Amino acid sequence: MRPRALPSLPLASSSTPMRPPPHVAASTSPALHAGSSRRRPHHRGRTMMSVSCCHLAALVSILAAGAATALLTLSLPSSPGASTTRRTDFAGALSVANETPPLPHLSAPPAPATPPPAPPSPPADRPRKREPSFWRMAPEEALRYAKKEIRDAEPVLDDPDLYAPLFKNVSQFKRSYELMERILKVYIYQDGRRPIFHTPPLSGIYASEGWFMKLLKESRRHVVADAGKAHLFYLPYSSQQLRLTLYEAGSHNLRPLAAYLRNFVRGLASKYPFWNRTRGADHFLVACHDWGPYTTTAHRDLRKNAIKALCNADSSEGIFTPGKDVSLPETTIRTPRRPLRYVGGLPVSRRSILAFFAGNVHGRVRPVLLRHWGNGQDDDMRVYSLLPSRVSRRMNYIQHMKNSRFCLCPMGYEVNSPRIVEALYYECVPVIIADNFVLPFSEVLDWSAFSVVIAEKDIPDLKKILKGISLRRYVAMHDSVKRLQRHFLWHARPIKYDLFHMILHSIWLSRVNQVQVQLEG
Repeated sequence: MRPRALPSLPLASSSTPMRPPPHVAASTSPALHAGSSRRRPHHRGRTMMSVSCCHLAALVSILAAGAATALLTLSLPSSPGASTTRRTDFAGALSVANETPPLPHLSAPPAPATPPPAPPSPPADRPRKREPSFWRMAPEEALRYAKKEIRDAEPVLDDPDLYAPLFKNVSQFKRSYELMERILKVYIYQDGRRPIFHTPPLSGIYASEGWFMKLLKESRRHVVADAGKAHLFYLPYSSQQLRLTLYEAGSHNLRPLAAYLRNFVRGLASKYPFWNRTRGADHFLVACHDWGPYTTTAHRDLRKNAIKALCNADSSEGIFTPGKDVSLPETTIRTPRRPLRYVGGLPVSRRSILAFFAGNVHGRVRPVLLRHWGNGQDDDMRVYSLLPSRVSRRMNYIQHMKNSRFCLCPMGYEVNSPRIVEALYYECVPVIIADNFVLPFSEVLDWSAFSVVIAEKDIPDLKKILKGISLRRYVAMHDSVKRLQRHFLWHARPIKYDLFHMILHSIWLSRVNQVQVQLEG
């Protein structure tokens, strides 16, 4: 702030005699005031005016000295230990001006001998080090940087968007997610004929592959037109559309589906250089139909090297590779325009049913479950093949899940089940009964915090196991389910940490881990 300009004063005329200061006038008064007695009153008035003008001149000199001091203070360099002020203390300037001012120096005023120590900043406020320009990095270089940063992630003290008990290591997850948002670029192949490519379903139990494709194509942050800048390459096919288009009903022959996808990959490898550079290790696909894993078996590199995000994440068949492939949540979308229509549940105090299941009886697990707990054998265990009309008239399927403490999620023909995500939507603790099932996002999520995993052989003891969970433990699990829910929701426009970003993050993390294995191996 500049010092305020002093008001201008009229300059004395050359014909007006300069009057001495008051102390000089007092010492010379006999000589200066000699004259007639009749002019004494006028002379006294002139004397008073002279004194007033002298006071005004002194005030002007004081203000000038204060302004000079303020200007000098502003122009001096500040010392590291002293705080700099831009406000001029007018009263202080006057008190300094009344004394004999010292000559100004061009050095900074000395710092206090013992400055008070500054309070330490909390760890959360520490500025993060400046990160490099990822756009200028080669893709492999950026991935190596990300791997080191994730490994050395600083502890997360408080993040309102993340509930630490849900994660195996919330600090590493947060850092990995931050780097994904800043670094990851995906190239989407435009090849492939419709409807098998580029037109996935957005409703039904296989909607996950469709919603992911839709939202990724609309992403301006992650999709890149320059394939040379891409860290990952997306094969935009739909396993459900592949089945509807090519499968011959009743044939039980999946070879035509696998051969079609094999020929598509061969066409990409002959047309573009990207597949051959890594033999498909930086390529990925997203398939939710039960047959998704089997459509990759006719092409060796597609099966072994590419990242497969699959709902049917069965580790026992030799197709899904834990640590490289991604377990994709199977979500039932009834109304694509309102994917979150039925989300929500009841508090613990209003959940009167211990456990609930209703569904088709197929596969190896569900017949055993019905044999032990079905047909109204136990009022606490509401287990049905299909929900009877006499029961559904009083309480439908969704209402049953919202009124139950535990929702049973047994495998069907395959290990995956849409009931897992349905249970999360309706705030019911899922009970997963499927040996060899790699749970969704198990590389980052701690499923023991919000679910119960039962071995298939323990189905006869199911009620005993569930009754053995204390109320305090159940309340904590129910609260975790409510907090986890946000990570399994589809949104028309993706938001931070939602299901779209969780899937993309798992694929990104798989690619980062591949780079580490290659470097260390």
